[in-house]
Amino acid sequence: MVEQSHEFSAKSKEAAIEEGLRQLGVGLDRVEIEILHEGSRGLLGIGSTNARVRLTLRPAPKPAAKAAPLPAPVVAAPVAPPPLAAIPKEIEEADEEEDDLSLSAGHSLPRSDDDEAYDDDSDLDRDEVVALAGEMLLEMVTLMGLDARVEGSQRDDPDEKESAIYLNLLGDDLGALIGRHGETLASMQYLVRLMVNQKVHRWTNIVVDVEGYKDRRAEKLAHMALRMADQVVETGRPVALEPMPANERRIIHIALRNHPKVYTESTGEDTRRKIQILLK
Repeated sequence: MVEQSHEFSAKSKEAAIEEGLRQLGVGLDRVEIEILHEGSRGLLGIGSTNARVRLTLRPAPKPAAKAAPLPAPVVAAPVAPPPLAAIPKEIEEADEEEDDLSLSAGHSLPRSDDDEAYDDDSDLDRDEVVALAGEMLLEMVTLMGLDARVEGSQRDDPDEKESAIYLNLLGDDLGALIGRHGETLASMQYLVRLMVNQKVHRWTNIVVDVEGYKDRRAEKLAHMALRMADQVVETGRPVALEPMPANERRIIHIALRNHPKVYTESTGEDTRRKIQILLK
């Protein structure tokens, strides 16, 4: 008799085997199992692949000659594998506010109520958290097909009680990781923070940069803010800057918050939100 083989796929090899047995209407004792692919969960569900198995039906056993018929055996349904632990649902990004900014080098995202619920105890010291965050960032960049290295350090944050972990990516042709107005870089930073905070179960302020881009950008914006402030003082007329993302607006606010003759305020909504510099 020719053996019959069938392939099945599912999120895990156990689920694929169970589905195959269900479709074939047989128990485990009637098949030979070959694992074709273990499957992969990918990174945060990105790039995941299903497991594949091949089930080959064994010939049905022939009844013994002249044997009295036996009651039909009760075939137990295959036991489903224990469910995998659910991946924690990603934290939804909060509405953009002036104090809820995270992307300028040396500045952190204020803690939310959920962050306060984290346990402050952890088996990892600060240096180990820096190493963990660097490994996660490097794996993310490698999955993007880019070759880079990560320099990890700690920086004091004057606006926070704790220092920030600063991860700087170095390598060739990494400009694509910055994106328009640093949007790609902001997304990478958000993902690294999410993964590290879920791992260590406590708030960790992490800043991700590429070739020192944020330092250079922050310096240019601060100089521009001072020039525009001088213009406002000279002309007596307010100046409205072009729309900026939240992290860049924060740099302007900080640069001018102690200015003796001008003050700043934000106007507009969403992507059109911008800063005005006004005479006191």
